[in-house]
Amino acid sequence: MTVPVGDLLERAHHLATLGAALAATREGRGTLVLLAGDAGAGKTAMLRHFCATCEPVDEILWGSCDPLYTPRPLGPFLDIAEETGGELRDLVAAGAKPYHVAAAVARAAQADRGTIIVLDDLHWADEATLDVLSLLGRRIAAIPALVIASYRHDELGRRHPLRQLLGELRSSTSIRRLTAPPLSREGVAALAAPHGIDADALFRATGGNPFFVTEVIAAPGCDIPSTVRDAVLARAARLTGAATAVLEAVSITLPQAELGLLDALVTGADTGAGAALDECLSSGILEVVPGGVAFRHDLARMAIEESLSPHRRTALHRRALLALAEPPAGGADLARLAYHAEAAGDPEAVLRFAPAAARHASATGAHRESAAQYARALRFGTGLPADARAALLEARSYECYLTDQMDAAIDALEQAVTHWRMAGDQARQAAALSQLCRRLWCGGRSAEATKSVQEALCLLEGRPPGRELAQVYAILAAVYMDEERLDETLSWGTRALEIAASCGDQAEIVYSLNTVGTAQLLAGQPEGREKLERSLALAESAGLDEHVGRAFLHFGWAMTRIRAYELEPRLNRGVTVCAELGLEAWELYCVAYRARLNLDLGRWNDAAADAGLVLRSARSVPLLRLLALTVLGLLRARRGDPQPDRPLDEALGLLVGHEELQYRAPVIAARAEAAWLGGRGAEVVDAITRDVLATAVDRRASWVIGELAWLRRLSGIRETVPGVIEPYSAQLAGAATAAAARWTHLGCRYDAGLALVESGDEPGLRRALGEFQRLGARPAAEIVARRLRQHGVQGLPRGPRPATEHHPARLTRREAEVLAHVQQGASNAEIAARLHLSEKTVHHHVSAILRKLGVARRGQAIFEATQRGLVPPT
Repeated sequence: MTVPVGDLLERAHHLATLGAALAATREGRGTLVLLAGDAGAGKTAMLRHFCATCEPVDEILWGSCDPLYTPRPLGPFLDIAEETGGELRDLVAAGAKPYHVAAAVARAAQADRGTIIVLDDLHWADEATLDVLSLLGRRIAAIPALVIASYRHDELGRRHPLRQLLGELRSSTSIRRLTAPPLSREGVAALAAPHGIDADALFRATGGNPFFVTEVIAAPGCDIPSTVRDAVLARAARLTGAATAVLEAVSITLPQAELGLLDALVTGADTGAGAALDECLSSGILEVVPGGVAFRHDLARMAIEESLSPHRRTALHRRALLALAEPPAGGADLARLAYHAEAAGDPEAVLRFAPAAARHASATGAHRESAAQYARALRFGTGLPADARAALLEARSYECYLTDQMDAAIDALEQAVTHWRMAGDQARQAAALSQLCRRLWCGGRSAEATKSVQEALCLLEGRPPGRELAQVYAILAAVYMDEERLDETLSWGTRALEIAASCGDQAEIVYSLNTVGTAQLLAGQPEGREKLERSLALAESAGLDEHVGRAFLHFGWAMTRIRAYELEPRLNRGVTVCAELGLEAWELYCVAYRARLNLDLGRWNDAAADAGLVLRSARSVPLLRLLALTVLGLLRARRGDPQPDRPLDEALGLLVGHEELQYRAPVIAARAEAAWLGGRGAEVVDAITRDVLATAVDRRASWVIGELAWLRRLSGIRETVPGVIEPYSAQLAGAATAAAARWTHLGCRYDAGLALVESGDEPGLRRALGEFQRLGARPAAEIVARRLRQHGVQGLPRGPRPATEHHPARLTRREAEVLAHVQQGASNAEIAARLHLSEKTVHHHVSAILRKLGVARRGQAIFEATQRGLVPPT
């Protein structure tokens, strides 16, 4: 027979077991393999793959059972008889007894040793078919055939006849049991990565069911592919009316249906839920979970829910709302109540439960869920008074702000400003405008941000000092801090601190301490760190989560700017704490600055992993993407990887409308270094760096001045630049060895090598070459090697092997081979079997691949390798 061939994920063990059983048949020993799995687990696909790829056999006999209300007697053997003809066809056509059919199958197998007999979908089998299988199973050791019987174990109720047969067939060397499990998270990620699909979301929705996974991937943009919907509804159609009512009731309950709730939902004409629930569980559509019952796969739940008529759906949600509003024990679940209230179309209940659910979610750090609950309340709150609606809008804006949904945060706060104006509350309007300034700045709209805070200041002119004025002054100070104007930052920040202290506004004290401390730390003033530390301590003790996150991200900004790497533990703690608090944007800032720190300290694979995480996760904050793109582009340039300009060009595009050094300095410095490494001359580097260097001198940003001045010197531009800090000033003055020692003390091996490039003496250049080769910095190493050869030096140390050297990701031949198998979704054990290696060796190869690609997981490795053209797209 002709069967399709394709790669299978996470099935190497199953195929190996089948292969071993087939080999035994050629020695006269038969095997019965009972292959179980959920619907959609890929049992049939695996068997077709096995039959198509195993060693040539004389006979592959395939028969299937059909999902008929009245099964065909001997259904699969009818299929087999049509193919074989002869005695078996005559017996089946005559309606022979099961033992006659079993004997005929045994005789056919004796005539052709190594025959494969597949009996597919036995959960739909008639009793005669099961009798034949029972007879074959008892005699299988003497029948030189491989008999494979597949079935859905999730559809075998307690009284299903196949379950009784399975109990009678004892496992032995001649009767093997296999289960086709769902795909693991890694397997789903391997399939999803080339398509840019969120692997975790796909795994949650499908439970790893291979059929659901592949259908969702094949129908991008569809919540439920039609093939999945049809399969689910066809399966549900076989249930009784009472069981269907239970299925429908469970489909509208999230995350599961408690038994008490199910009793409330299935009432009256629905006849109750007892026996009907057993039927649903036996069908395999539902399963028992802690606290109740739920669908095995969320896609199946969605398909059933979508099939409900509007009237039926609304009625079920109203019953659920009534039942859950007064739980028999414990407090009410506000989120579930808000969900059912909206689905029931009950505005009063939505406005009662949704804001309360939002506040509870925010208090537990679930800020994205909180934002969604406020959005639900706002959909039903069109008739609220202006001040009440404005308060809801402000609350939603804040939660969106914390979770990197900046466009939504800006939109909600702009609406809040309008509603406060309608309500005639100038103080609240000014407060909203000042907060809008921060949202706009984070969203990359600097000019609008400044305009917003100035408008807020105008509204408060002539009013007595209070919380609103302290907030506006604090925001003004932050605007100047972002522009790195130290004097203005200290002036407005001091005023904000004085007013906040007089009215006991702890939040503005914390905010202003942070702003002033960050500005001083950037300027190299030690007292800045003390203020920033104090701001963090006060924020943590007062439970001001946003300000906790802001302190950590400013530690990251200042630390990477002034090379204060002793603060690394602060940054690592920031990543952890922000994740725990649900501060998604702040966490990504910390990861972005950690990427830069890892780059500076020579941990280049870690830098690439962090930058990749930010690029995959950042949604609406341009600076986050810019920082990650800069690290990635600079890393590619330093390693000599292909297309370093792609991320740097994208980062350059993000500079439009931004004059702040924190935007421009990383991008411009990276582009200048890439130009030097690429052999472009002083004219190019001068054009790239001139304007930003002037801005850095104006803002007294000594580290930016030093980095740009040194890159210009490397390119051949000799000039005197004011405000340069050590160790740049030393290397510009010709003290290369002293500068390199200082960089080495800081842990910056690449910078130490750069400091020695202009040394002009052989020992310094040899040391630079060694540093660059150890880091894998090929372009810089080639520059130094050329200079050494110009000095007449011979016998320079060689770098990596040619094959590794020329691989775009510097993978060895074996690592590239392992990567190809990883792309196919193979586990370490499967790769080890294919390549005849130990599993431990494969583990080491996979770890090296992840490290060299700068990723943390196999799915990310597949995506990165596909993006970089290291493997063909799947």
